[in-house]
Amino acid sequence: MRVDAIRQVAETIRSIELVADDAAALPAFTAGAHINLKLPGGLSRSYSLINGPEMRDRYVIAVNRDVASRGGSAYINEKLQVGDVLMVDPPHNTFPLVEDAELSAFFAGGIGVTPILSMIRRLEALGRPWKLFYAARNRVSAAFLIELEALDAREPGRVHLHFDDEAGKVMPLLKLAAGIPKAAHVYCCGPARMIDTFKASAGWRPQDNVHVEHFAGTNGRPTQDFTVVLKRQDKEFFVPAGQSIMETLEANGVRVAHSCREGVCGTCETVVLEGECDHKDNVLSPREKATNKLIMICCSGARSDRLVLDL
Repeated sequence: MRVDAIRQVAETIRSIELVADDAAALPAFTAGAHINLKLPGGLSRSYSLINGPEMRDRYVIAVNRDVASRGGSAYINEKLQVGDVLMVDPPHNTFPLVEDAELSAFFAGGIGVTPILSMIRRLEALGRPWKLFYAARNRVSAAFLIELEALDAREPGRVHLHFDDEAGKVMPLLKLAAGIPKAAHVYCCGPARMIDTFKASAGWRPQDNVHVEHFAGTNGRPTQDFTVVLKRQDKEFFVPAGQSIMETLEANGVRVAHSCREGVCGTCETVVLEGECDHKDNVLSPREKATNKLIMICCSGARSDRLVLDL
């Protein structure tokens, strides 16, 4: 894909518009999806799409210049230029929107507003009700304020903005979440502390109505030795405790799709045929983990002696 436009949308956030370099039609996507960009140096990074699914001629992302960047956000914010061509994986969605919800309530922190913006645009197109609670350190670090304020002006009370420096404290998420009806679907994307508070606020809600998108993994590692079996390839390998399945496969020359390596992007999702998983990811829901049918091989392991995968 070719970089068609770059815009500064906040002090440290750039919006990047990508179009097909050969003018081919782009794969469709759903609100909440992300794409993986292949960057110089062998890097692969996932970024949420911020445009609505109705926009089919381009993919639009927004990237914050992370001071702890391992290369991805630094490259995009400091070196990427209009006209550059990047390899991009098709959209993948681990944070889907329930489009027919009675009400959709969103809690976003900082750059966590990106997947939620796509969801809001989709709900606007459908004429469905929503509310947004968006927190940032200050106004200059918050993205898309003009658009969000315009949406609120169209229907006052839908957008609640919170700036820590002006309020002198963080957003009172527990109090705000308590005012959302139980039947609503609630979503959160932001820093770890915000997500922890959000989860604490949602314990009384139906599990299927609570949706979370993480920035980072749990840092958990498999805790026991096991044998991984690749059914279709008729291969098996010993995986020592503390090592991921992906690391073992790569060490043995088996290439597998990946991006984040932290259990947050879903790129390495693999079907489990036999065995019990030791889940360490932040992608699968508790219900999905309990079914024992899928695993993120970049970080998870096994509780059984053998784990048979559809690979």
